[in-house]
Amino acid sequence: MTSDRSSDGSRSRNWLEKLGQMLGGEPQDKEQLIELLKDARERELLDTDALSMIEGVLQVSDLRVRDIMIPRAEMVSLRRDDPLEKILRIAVKSAHSRFPVTGDDKGEVVGILLAKDLLSFCIETGQRAFNIRDLLRSAVFVPESKRLNVLLKEFRSSRNHMAIVVDEYGNASGLVTIEDVLEQIVGEIDDEHDYDEGSGIFRRGRNDFSAKARTTIEDFNDYFGTEFSDEEFDTIGGLVVNALGHLPKRGESVELGRFRFSVMRADSRRVHLLNIEYLDPEGELPDHSEFDRESGA
Repeated sequence: MTSDRSSDGSRSRNWLEKLGQMLGGEPQDKEQLIELLKDARERELLDTDALSMIEGVLQVSDLRVRDIMIPRAEMVSLRRDDPLEKILRIAVKSAHSRFPVTGDDKGEVVGILLAKDLLSFCIETGQRAFNIRDLLRSAVFVPESKRLNVLLKEFRSSRNHMAIVVDEYGNASGLVTIEDVLEQIVGEIDDEHDYDEGSGIFRRGRNDFSAKARTTIEDFNDYFGTEFSDEEFDTIGGLVVNALGHLPKRGESVELGRFRFSVMRADSRRVHLLNIEYLDPEGELPDHSEFDRESGA
C-alpha cells in the first residue's frame, strides 16, 4: 500500500516533469525548475506576476507554520471573563473578524469568538444577558512544525480561517490564518485596516524576531532603538537587498550592526519575509510593552 507521502512525492515529480517538458527542459529539482520558469518569462511565455505566484507555491511546501505565525505576544485576544464592554472595545479597535479567547492563562485558548456574533449585543433595547461561553466556536490547533501546504489543504477542507499554533507542551505559541498562508503565494493582501496594525515586527523569542520586508526603516528604528538611515531606502527589505548586493534567495543572510537578517521568503521580484536575530546577548533591547499593548497582547 502506497503511503500518502509517497503518493504526494510521485505527483510532485510528475508535475515537475510535465511542466519542464512544456517549457523545453527536464528539471531535476526546484532550483532548475525556477530557472526554466525565469527563462520562460524572458521568452514572454509567463508574465512576472505568474512567475512570482509559481515561486510562492513552490516555497510554501518548504515553509512551516512557525515561519509565518503571529506570536502569542502579538495576538489580539479576549479573555473568557472579560466584561462585554471591554470585549466590544477591543473588537471595534482591532477591526478583526475572529478572536482567540483565553482562560486564566494566555497560553490556554478555550475557543474562537466571531465578531459578527457580537452584533446583537450592540443593540441596547431587548438585549439578552451576555455569556461569552454561549458564543464560543471550537478552536483548531496545529503544531509549529506543520508545513504550510498541508495547513492550506486542511483550511480548505475544514473551511476554517484561523488556527491556534501550539508548542511541544500544548501551550498556544501564536496563531495563523488562511490569509497568512495565501500571502506566501500571491504576496501581501492589504485591506483597509492593515496600515493601523503596528510595526509588522513579531517577537519569536528573547533575541529572535520576524518582520515583513516592507516594514519601514523608521518603524524598525522605533522598535529596536536603532539608527539605520532611511535616506536611500524606505524599507528594511531594501536595506537588506542593498547590503547583499543582489536580490537574495531564501536562506541567505547578512549582518548589519547588532543584527543578522535572514531571508525567509523571497521570489524573483522582491523579498517578502525576514528573520531578525539580535547578536548582542549582553545588550539591552528596548521595552516592547508599548507595542504589545497596541497589538492587544
